[in-house]
Amino acid sequence: MAGGDPAGTVRPVTQGLYDVIHRRRDVRAEFTGEPVEAEVLRRILTAAHAAPSVGLSQPWDFVLIRSDDVRKAFHEHVRAERDVFAATLTGDAAERFARIKIDGVLESSLSVVITYDPQRGGPAVLGRHAIADAGLYSVCLAIQNLWLAATAEGLGVGWVSFYREDFLRDLLGIPDGIRPVAWLCLGPVSHLEQVPDLERHGWRQRRPVAEAIHEDRWAG
Repeated sequence: MAGGDPAGTVRPVTQGLYDVIHRRRDVRAEFTGEPVEAEVLRRILTAAHAAPSVGLSQPWDFVLIRSDDVRKAFHEHVRAERDVFAATLTGDAAERFARIKIDGVLESSLSVVITYDPQRGGPAVLGRHAIADAGLYSVCLAIQNLWLAATAEGLGVGWVSFYREDFLRDLLGIPDGIRPVAWLCLGPVSHLEQVPDLERHGWRQRRPVAEAIHEDRWAG
């Protein structure tokens, strides 16, 4: 295993990292509503801001959402989009989806919206000339850093994706040209599920890592 010593065991610090990676969950129903301590939030956001970025552009910003009115407005929009998706399903898929909670917007104590500014670091962003989405990938790395740091702090994170970008841009006054990438619910939780929600509810099952590995060329 990567990070192991020559004898094949894993060093305690390294094992802690692997534990956090595998404990991380997309949290929906487990938020307690208790506040996030200011110092803990600072550490988490600092960890997110430490993510690598193409051309050191750091194209992300973090919008902290505490307002009940804003969260309620967003939650109503999410419910409407859930209904839009539900209308596309039939049979077993519709029954499975009906059991799945898709957000913790009202239950969590805080939300963080992470945005992408493609002009940051421009006009010539080193490393982005051939892959236009490299900046967007950088934002996703910041999101992952935030998620793992929150998990290490004993908090939960839930990524809400049932929304239209134009709605969220208008709701938060995000300038034109800046893209909202993620609405993350954040806060203390009663527990983290052992098995991810979509697996527990039978929506999909995780495939073995061996099926995702190719050598030199795409196989299969």
